[in-house]
Amino acid sequence: MLVHGQPYRTIWPTGAGGDVAVIDQTRLPFEFQVCTLCSVAEAAAAIRDMVVRGAPLIGVTAAYGVALAMREDASDANLAAATAMLVATRPTAMNLRWATARMQRLLSQVAREERAARAYAEAAAIAEEDVAACAAIGRHGLEVLRAIASRNARGRPLNVLTHCNAGWLACVDWGTALAPVYAAHDAGLAVHVYVDETRPRSQGAFLTAFELGAHGIAHTVIADNAGGHLMQHGAIDVVLVGSDRTTATGDVANKIGTYLKALAAHDNGVPFYAALPLSTIDWTLADGVREVPIEERAGRELTHVRGRAAGGELHEIEVVAPGSPVLNPGFDVTPARLVTGIITERGVAEAGRESLAALYPEHAGN
Repeated sequence: MLVHGQPYRTIWPTGAGGDVAVIDQTRLPFEFQVCTLCSVAEAAAAIRDMVVRGAPLIGVTAAYGVALAMREDASDANLAAATAMLVATRPTAMNLRWATARMQRLLSQVAREERAARAYAEAAAIAEEDVAACAAIGRHGLEVLRAIASRNARGRPLNVLTHCNAGWLACVDWGTALAPVYAAHDAGLAVHVYVDETRPRSQGAFLTAFELGAHGIAHTVIADNAGGHLMQHGAIDVVLVGSDRTTATGDVANKIGTYLKALAAHDNGVPFYAALPLSTIDWTLADGVREVPIEERAGRELTHVRGRAAGGELHEIEVVAPGSPVLNPGFDVTPARLVTGIITERGVAEAGRESLAALYPEHAGN
């Protein structure tokens, strides 16, 4: 995608040395900085501290983290240690486990002296697969958006509500939930996005608004609690979100607050879609509410906010009564009964075991 007119991915190898460059998302939208990861420990820290975030990008970063580890020490012990370190950073995102398991499975069958080269090649392949999957999600999602837009009054833009950030910043390129929006915009479909601010980390206000603006897509940032009101008054045509882990039965784990949007959409007859690739589906889980591990984030994310002062300096300020305890779950689970459909790289499925298994028959028995 474009930043200041220049195309960027969110992660890329820097050259023959094997270091990996990423966009530092903790500095956006006020500063655009690229940082370099030189070790598996730095890759793990980037994931843990949300320098990189979004389930697909976390998975790709973890794959490159394993490659960085193999550059340092290609032993079996270090492969196991690196994988364990990376998996421990974010407990909810399925793509992280999927990518590290894929890397470990491959490298365990490769001679030690070949592991570094094979690891970098496999990480690059995972990155390319993510780009292709997101582009395909965009194509399939475009047809969904076209069908919904066809019911609108002529000349009225399609109004999409998003929550959190599931655009190219959450992936390598294109994104999941925003891929259909980019495809619609590029195809000439009039589209407007209502962007939930997504507190406490404000990924919507900081990141989604940043990338939509960079691509020239009309958007409006709203308070998290405004979505239901807009749905009641017919201002939202479709809710489109990403996912950090989706069960085999179609339950969708996503950024905290997604469940509330799904409830409001259900009450007002607004279609609610989740967009995600194969790597986000956990075929071992059937009940997302009870079985998906929910990450507990640091309380400081709630008690403090970051912003830019009038003079341009970035500051963090306290906004909660000192001494008050806080609870900060990072995700919630939307039951399949509230999900109109799941947009994948292979097509659109109903949120249910049979429909998902029909798209991915190789996983039907898992």
